[in-house]
Amino acid sequence: MKILVTGIGGQLGYDVLREGNKRGFDMFGTSSADLDITNKEDVYEYVRTLHPEVIIHCAAYTSVDKAEDDIEKVHEVNVNGTRYLAEVAKVIDAKLIYISTDYVFDGLGDKPYTEMNIPNPIGQYGVTKYQGEKSVISVLNKYFIVRVSWVFGINGNNFVKTMLRLSETREELSIVGDQVGSPTYTVDLACLLMDMVITDKYGIYHVTNEGFCSWSEFAHEIFIQANKKVKVHSIKTDEYPTRAVRPKNSRLSKQKIIDNGFIQLPPWQDSIRRFLVELDKEVDECEK
Repeated sequence: MKILVTGIGGQLGYDVLREGNKRGFDMFGTSSADLDITNKEDVYEYVRTLHPEVIIHCAAYTSVDKAEDDIEKVHEVNVNGTRYLAEVAKVIDAKLIYISTDYVFDGLGDKPYTEMNIPNPIGQYGVTKYQGEKSVISVLNKYFIVRVSWVFGINGNNFVKTMLRLSETREELSIVGDQVGSPTYTVDLACLLMDMVITDKYGIYHVTNEGFCSWSEFAHEIFIQANKKVKVHSIKTDEYPTRAVRPKNSRLSKQKIIDNGFIQLPPWQDSIRRFLVELDKEVDECEK
């Protein structure tokens, strides 16, 4: 099976490409340096020439705060780029996996969102990702829309790496404690995406590691597992203002994964443990 992965310079794209290669798929990857997904002609020419059977679209404008001011650019990438890929996927009859986000919801209440809940994004990032979803749905039948949250992986910056960096110079940290969701380890997510591509169980899915936590609980667990003596103070969202509003409830129900016979991702605490092992290996390789 020939698979094209966009956004291999990011956390998820990197691990999707790596997992596909492990499984023996014919993998091809692009970053923004290789393919400008906002250029329709380039997208059509590249994809039609390669003619993959599957496109896994990981590339996105993900800077949530900057998106509030960089409205044109975030729309070009998350909406136009996604639509161009969906259109050319239809031309060559390829499956498309589109990576979406918990930010398509407004974060109200405390119940996990299901795939049946109607999105109501509250910021430009969420708005454009939801518009990307609608573009995919309007163009294709053979699609998977996979909503994720709190992503972390070896190839890029993320919350876990930030906490570890801060732990080198800080003994106490104030972390938001009233935003609740689920971390998603890109290694685990990549495995599930590879399981999906060989099926025709199309539709919208919520995929994160199992269990829920707040950002402060997430940080606390990181420090425990990394053996860092840092005291975490839980604060309210209002005490840490940001340019873009964050959803307080990012809980996503993963029941549909179970119902469709896919393997659930491991608990988020276990994902931290394995990520720290991977991080240690990377450091060891760099020091050789």
